[in-house]
Amino acid sequence: MRAILLSAYLVLLAGASVARAQECDRSDDSQQMMNICAGEDYQAADARLNEAYQNLISSDDADAKALLQAAQRAWIGFRDAECAHTTAASAGGSIHAMEVSQCLTRLTNERIKQLAASANCEEGDASCASPGEDSDEVQ
Repeated sequence: MRAILLSAYLVLLAGASVARAQECDRSDDSQQMMNICAGEDYQAADARLNEAYQNLISSDDADAKALLQAAQRAWIGFRDAECAHTTAASAGGSIHAMEVSQCLTRLTNERIKQLAASANCEEGDASCASPGEDSDEVQ
C-alpha cells in the first residue's frame, strides 16, 4: 500500500514540475518556449473572444442568437481552415505550432473587434457591423 501511495505521489510531483516547465518565459528564445508562449497568447485571446461572444449573445433575442451562433460556428471553421492553409508550409517543422498559434491569435483578435463593434451598433445602422472597413473600397 505504501509503495502505491509513494508511486502516486511521485507521479503527481513529476506532473507538477512538467506543468511548471511549460509556463511561458519570454526571456527564453528557444523554439519550444516560443511555441509555449504563442500557445498561451492564443489561449488568452480565446478567453477574451468567449467573453465578448457571451456578452453579445446574452443581449440578443432568440432569432439574433441563432444567427450569431451560426455565424460564430462558421467563423471558427474559417479561422481553423485559414490557419491550416497559411501555415501548411511549416507543417512537420518545429516552428509550426508557433505559426498556427500566432495565426489563431491574430484572427481571434480580429473577431473580438468585430464582436465588440457589433455590440455597440445601434439598431438599423448597417455600416456598424464591419469595423474599420469602408464599404466602397475593394481590398
